[in-house]
Amino acid sequence: MRYISTRGAHENGNAARPQFCDILLGGLAPDGGLYLPEQYPRVTAAELAEWRTLSYAELALAILKKFITDIPAADLEAIVKRTYTAEIYRHCRAEGDANDITPLTTLEPGLHLLELSNGPTLAFKDMAMQLLGNLFEYELARRGEQINILGATSGDTGSAAEYAMRGKRGVRVFMLSPEGKMSAFQRAQMYSLADENIHNIAIRGMFDDCQDIVKAVANDAAFKAQYKIGAVNSINWARVAAQIIYYFKGWFAATRDDGNNDEQVSFSVPSGNFGNICAGHIARMMGLPIRRLILATNENDVLDEFFRTGIYRPRKTAETHVTSSPSMDISKASNFERFIFDLVGRDPAAIRELWGKVDAGGAFDLNGTPWLARLSEFGFVSGRSAHADRLATIRTVWQRYQIMIDTHTADAFRVAQQYRETGVPMVVLETAQPVKFAETIREALGRDPDRPADFAGIEALPQRVTVMDADADAVKAFIAARM
Repeated sequence: MRYISTRGAHENGNAARPQFCDILLGGLAPDGGLYLPEQYPRVTAAELAEWRTLSYAELALAILKKFITDIPAADLEAIVKRTYTAEIYRHCRAEGDANDITPLTTLEPGLHLLELSNGPTLAFKDMAMQLLGNLFEYELARRGEQINILGATSGDTGSAAEYAMRGKRGVRVFMLSPEGKMSAFQRAQMYSLADENIHNIAIRGMFDDCQDIVKAVANDAAFKAQYKIGAVNSINWARVAAQIIYYFKGWFAATRDDGNNDEQVSFSVPSGNFGNICAGHIARMMGLPIRRLILATNENDVLDEFFRTGIYRPRKTAETHVTSSPSMDISKASNFERFIFDLVGRDPAAIRELWGKVDAGGAFDLNGTPWLARLSEFGFVSGRSAHADRLATIRTVWQRYQIMIDTHTADAFRVAQQYRETGVPMVVLETAQPVKFAETIREALGRDPDRPADFAGIEALPQRVTVMDADADAVKAFIAARM
């Protein structure tokens, strides 16, 4: 399997098309684009039938082998088995097999919740980040190299990355977060880590400012090469590849085991940076029978606006709302470029034109283009949820099903209700455990959320963080001073 850039760095022939391990450590392509497989592998009905009974680790291996062909099979199997264990994903709340990793809870016939936040940081980001940490350590050892990870987080990516990379040989992490914009629990998870290879930087601004700095540093080829800068944000293809797995697992859990492998399922996904739902899009392109991909936003509704109007209009920092589902307080969705690349027929010239406008601070409008007419082929619909909706949904789910959900899952649950169809199972992807957003849970339910014992008193621990302006050069100087 070889990879191409959404902006066309591959256009000079096969010699320019890297394999998985060539792109694992780097993040962005040299031309500023995002990597995707040169073609999506197709899954057969026979494979679906065979995969239905696999454990999560076995399913992960079967899917990842289609994307990773330059790691020996035995090595990849060892990495995957080490990643997806009941010991690591130990915070399971649903009843049943502890090895299930991502249990599906049926709320009522046809309505399900896929539990994705059982990992070390209680967020779905662990599902991919734990794999990424093990892949990084393996490949760095194989090459005899070191890497400096530069990432940006709106809440959960940072802690998931730091917990996955802490103590890893050859890895330093520099994580940018918006100052004061995450929950107290999220800040404590990151800033309380004392590992020498972990560095937290709070940026005076919004998540988009952090993300812009990461991209600016990644596009400085000389600095990136000198300091061996790598990426863990979902611009890194390995993150997206790992998230494809749980769409298959959710589909198996929500469909009947009757030999019929074409039953359709819809997935509702809270979306800020478009990485989680992009994995669903790719699963669908691989042949997984997905009826609809339901994109749920909060008040930062740039993506909902696109799917309603055909206009992609990223907001500026001053226009980005601070909300009670802070991991989606994003107005420039990095992974959206991957979907648009497929929408425009994988034409890198079209992407360069469209993202030329976006990168210059503008917008693009697909109305009047043949691309907009193709949008319905990809199964996307969307909706928006606000703070009052979030509170009402958390209350309803608690009162009706005795299940507590976090604020982002509440956004997805609310929008899912708008698109339920008779005979089509609806799977809502859980984002995080409610304890990460205790203030809003208290507002909605008048009680504290349950807290796993290993996180008791985390907010009281000493915290290490450096506060800086939104300045890429200052961040580069910070990294250089710690080499």
